[in-house]
Amino acid sequence: MSDAIQKVRRTLTGRVVSDKMQKPVTVLVERRVKHPIGKIVTRSRKYAAHVEGLETSAGDVVQIEECAPVSKTKAWRVMRVVEKARAI
Repeated sequence: MSDAIQKVRRTLTGRVVSDKMQKPVTVLVERRVKHPIGKIVTRSRKYAAHVEGLETSAGDVVQIEECAPVSKTKAWRVMRVVEKARAI
């Protein structure tokens, strides 16, 4: 077993809802789940993600990846910006 075993990290895609802090951004990840009654329900959760060397702003769609904890609340990092927010 000389090959190094690489752990597969979870990735999620979500929208940046807050970029008021220096390094972290808050990313809202929404997923659609089927309710036992039969309805489709939207579940959402916010993640604090570490940003290093990328330009992100509120409204951007980003891909985040699980990583070792950076701080008390940050255990995700922004990998790439999928779509920039449209200016109004």
